[in-house]
Amino acid sequence: MDIDQIKTFLSVAANGSFLEAASRLYVTQSTVSTRIQRLEAYMGVSLFVRNRSGASLTLPGRRFLRHAKTLLLTLEQARHDIGLPSRYRASVTIGARIALWETLLPEWIGIIRNQVPDVSIRSEIGFEEDLMRGAIEGSMDISMMYTPQHNPGLKVEHLFDETLVLVTTDPEKPWPNDDYIYVDWGPGFYAQHSNSYPNLERPAQVVNIGWLAVQLVISNGGSCYLPIRFAATLIKEHKLFQVPNSPQFKLPAYMVSQLDSDSIVLQQILDNLRSLAAIERQKNYC
Repeated sequence: MDIDQIKTFLSVAANGSFLEAASRLYVTQSTVSTRIQRLEAYMGVSLFVRNRSGASLTLPGRRFLRHAKTLLLTLEQARHDIGLPSRYRASVTIGARIALWETLLPEWIGIIRNQVPDVSIRSEIGFEEDLMRGAIEGSMDISMMYTPQHNPGLKVEHLFDETLVLVTTDPEKPWPNDDYIYVDWGPGFYAQHSNSYPNLERPAQVVNIGWLAVQLVISNGGSCYLPIRFAATLIKEHKLFQVPNSPQFKLPAYMVSQLDSDSIVLQQILDNLRSLAAIERQKNYC
């Protein structure tokens, strides 16, 4: 098994066609077939069902799909780490929810780069499931999120609390209304939201990230709950307005890392993040 076989498997699985996979990978269809055949011989199972309409995953193929993604990520990261230029003494991978990358983490990464310029940093966006899996498997050194799962091999640390506020494009419009967009900020937010609005019907629009809610609200009008941290700028620009007398909710942000890591570089960056989080806790965005 090699990295080309894994990439070819994932391309066929994604496109449902050997021909389309060949086009995407810039190789011949026979090369794709040969790679898949060798991979199937190595695994001892058939990974695809071939037919006139294309190729679909068998049951073993579906089971292998998750492992193939992990293998590719691990190999790519290994290549990144081993291939570091001599001016870097280490590399660190940091992953976080997209809302935390909004204004906050780019600033933090900039500060860390100034403090440890000889460390290469890989930044990624993901949801809790991806971030936790990366932390458990070791492909991610630091994961930051809102609803972490506890694991014996991981250290979960509270960073700060987001303050979620209800914002709207039309402060004169009575609330609630049909333009409200519910953002799935996790089970903690759901519980607080349900307690505050027990009779509120399911909103017509539901999104899984705040960034998407902002795009929809700014483009079409409406309201949603956002962290005041990055809603503050839009409020100052009069693009959004805080709904008067609306409840505010707390959304804790956490940092997850390997419990038994002995990396001096990683510990240094973790300490830097703890210091930056302490500063964040003192800020007032209102």
